[in-house]
Amino acid sequence: MRIALTGSSGKLGTVVARELRSAGHEVIGLDIRGERGSGFVQVDLVDYGQVIDALAGVNDKHDGIDALVHLGAIPAPGISSDVATFHNNMISTFNVFWAAVRLGIDRIVYASSETVLGLPFDIDPPYIPVDEAYTPRPESVYSLVKVLEERLATELVRWHPELSITALRFSNVMVPEDYAQFPFDADARARKWNLWGYIDARDGAQAVQRALENAPAGFDTFIIAAADTVMTRPNAELVAEVYPEVETRADLSGTETLLSIDKARRLLGYDPQHSWRDGR
Repeated sequence: MRIALTGSSGKLGTVVARELRSAGHEVIGLDIRGERGSGFVQVDLVDYGQVIDALAGVNDKHDGIDALVHLGAIPAPGISSDVATFHNNMISTFNVFWAAVRLGIDRIVYASSETVLGLPFDIDPPYIPVDEAYTPRPESVYSLVKVLEERLATELVRWHPELSITALRFSNVMVPEDYAQFPFDADARARKWNLWGYIDARDGAQAVQRALENAPAGFDTFIIAAADTVMTRPNAELVAEVYPEVETRADLSGTETLLSIDKARRLLGYDPQHSWRDGR
């Protein structure tokens, strides 16, 4: 496929671009900054004219797109003001989705976020492990935008039944260089905010590829996390210390992720291959 990738210069985007190209796809990166070259077009995603023009065709770069991967955004709460975060991320996503629909691009995979699950879990999660079954609980403007984006996608596929939009609720993205700081065993509360979860960027890229290949028409959401936690301490010990009143719905004897990836495994074929424990 010829794939347009927004946010191609970001932490996850650079890895997604590399892995999709390695899998044989042609990737056209769209970002406000990046390295000049045949696979990159500079685009300000809050400018709809730039977005639809870049997706439609760019001189000798491409003459049309088969699929869209949308990762371009302010990537976390607290980086910019709340108003700037809302204006940038909400408008960018609307522009990208709307342009894709207008151009007949019917396969979209995009970055939602684990934050829609209720992060930071200062208010107890409804149960552990958490999954996609309960209503989103945004606790920041950044997360609120992610919830609104999911609602936007829901309505777009209702209007256009042939359209496939997949929201990947990525956990905290890590690359191998980050693993020097692992584990976080000294303080169980230091990483409780996302139930001690993370995602290796390479497995994030795998999830993108699986969604591009396997997601049917319609809209769906998937938690995307590593298969394990950031801790060596067993889950039962962590949950008993930090969330003693929360219902548990799985065996907590090991260090398996508490951000359930069962749905992504079952419906997308997602199978995480990388862990901070590799090579230790």
